[in-house]
Amino acid sequence: MLNYKQRFIQFMVESGVLLFGDFTLKSGRKAPYFINTGKYGTGSAIAQLGEYYAECYLAHGIKADTLVGPAYKGIPLAVSTAAALARNHGVDVGFCFDRKEAKDHGEGGLFVGQPLRGGDSVCIIEDVMTSGKAFREILPKLGQEAKVNIAAMIISVDRQEKGTGEKSAVEEVFETYGIPVYAIVTAEDIIQAIEDGIIGGREYLSAMKEYRARYGA
Repeated sequence: MLNYKQRFIQFMVESGVLLFGDFTLKSGRKAPYFINTGKYGTGSAIAQLGEYYAECYLAHGIKADTLVGPAYKGIPLAVSTAAALARNHGVDVGFCFDRKEAKDHGEGGLFVGQPLRGGDSVCIIEDVMTSGKAFREILPKLGQEAKVNIAAMIISVDRQEKGTGEKSAVEEVFETYGIPVYAIVTAEDIIQAIEDGIIGGREYLSAMKEYRARYGA
């Protein structure tokens, strides 16, 4: 019986999101694998994706009043996660997302969805974290809207790579803000899935390990 992490890795491969080969990343690094979350494009895919986020949320015992999805990629993720929690687990939480520009008419405001109130506990839902830029951009918006408590952030994959220093973006966020970032899976989980035969890609195993040894945080 596969656990949710193993099933998610299979799901990424089946969806064409997790690819193996020779890729040049935005950072300029040459990598033996690539993750393209833009490949999730159907109703069934986003519904399944929300369930994996929901399982990660529950596995780590996160308690939040509202899920916040930073625009734009975080919007469908927060919505689908909230739907999965309510539909499959009986956990009803709010969701909201930020506007790129504050609304200057009607009720105004920076966020759409469940109104944020002082003292609320929120969980940020994002796809991946490379530099932590999206996280740092949403923080002042949350602070401007209400004095909320950020319980955690969930991402789909932690590449576990060094940023500008020796630590990963996930480690830097925790060290700087004290906010835990949970990934559905990590680079090590993907390597383990190949070794266990859960997915293919054994021909890239040595390159994956060499890449981790060189750039891993």
